[in-house]
Amino acid sequence: MGIWMETMKPPMEVLYAKQLNALRSHDTGTKPPNWLMSPRAVRDFILGTDEPLSYEGESIPITKKFYGDDVLIERAIVTLAGNRGLMLVGEPGTAKTMLSELLSAAISGTSTNTIQGTAGTTEDMIKYSWNYAMLLDKGPSLQALVPSPLYTGMSKGIITRFEEITRCPFEVQDVLISILSDKVMNIPELSDGILFAKPGFNIIATANLRDKGVNEMSSALKRRFNFETIAPINHVKMEAQIIESQAKVILEQSGVNIEIDRDVVEILATTFMELRMGETKEGFKIDSPQSVMSTAEAVSVYVQSAMTSHYYDGRPISMDRLVQNMLGAVVKENQKDANILKTYFTKVVKERAKEEGLWGTYYSEKKWIK
Repeated sequence: MGIWMETMKPPMEVLYAKQLNALRSHDTGTKPPNWLMSPRAVRDFILGTDEPLSYEGESIPITKKFYGDDVLIERAIVTLAGNRGLMLVGEPGTAKTMLSELLSAAISGTSTNTIQGTAGTTEDMIKYSWNYAMLLDKGPSLQALVPSPLYTGMSKGIITRFEEITRCPFEVQDVLISILSDKVMNIPELSDGILFAKPGFNIIATANLRDKGVNEMSSALKRRFNFETIAPINHVKMEAQIIESQAKVILEQSGVNIEIDRDVVEILATTFMELRMGETKEGFKIDSPQSVMSTAEAVSVYVQSAMTSHYYDGRPISMDRLVQNMLGAVVKENQKDANILKTYFTKVVKERAKEEGLWGTYYSEKKWIK
């Protein structure tokens, strides 16, 4: 664990080790085969508990880690306890990957058994490959076989995460059909080449259906997954809470020990939500940029702005740095998005600047939008 804690991004099972241990020590619920926690405890890990839990003399708060549809979490957990895979779909930045990591860490104790889908993903990367030196020396054998994350998941009875599955070619995706149906992997090179999945094995796949370069899934494969759509956050206070909590963690991991400015966070959350929804909180319609105005992007804007202010200005986050970094997040796909942001400042921010102090400072930095 010491090695993991020195990494830039510790896996969920390391980052939240105390919470997981506390929950397991208090878990009296029924566990599905090979699960480390009951479905109720998995839900509590992801959604948090009202009261802390005692563990080895400490009082451990169980924090809320996913903000959205609580019932969706219950459905996702029950899906993984059954015989169908779980497909998390949605726009970029809606925490699909984070949710899959949290589920895997709680259920199997590891979130790193992962296939990353790309246009170059092959069938070998999904099922298994070979150590060709051993293969040529001794022929096909289990010793020469190089297991994939899917093979590992089946042999150990743990969750396999499949990120961005729709980026894989159509025919590569369909390798999963028989595995999800029969929980069996055939290895024709071996004389007794059949791998039967142990209880506890399942697949959590994620699919970003907005980006370019995605491949449609076959109907046969879709039938073997339960689909859950992760919707963007539609409440400013909730989005602000996510930005604050995630920005705090990232800044601490980067060695920047500064307080989060909640007023700035709320302005940032309001801006991103209104541009994403195409409507202000007063009910006026506005244009939305082509760029993805996700909560993850908002977190990145806050972190970048805070770090820039800290390193170069020697002060807490400032509105000029916020607008400078916001421009980089908004204007990615089309230069016309700069005009949409400028219009937002001219019409929406300017009106609010008449009455609210920080909004006035925010409006004064419109000069950076060119």
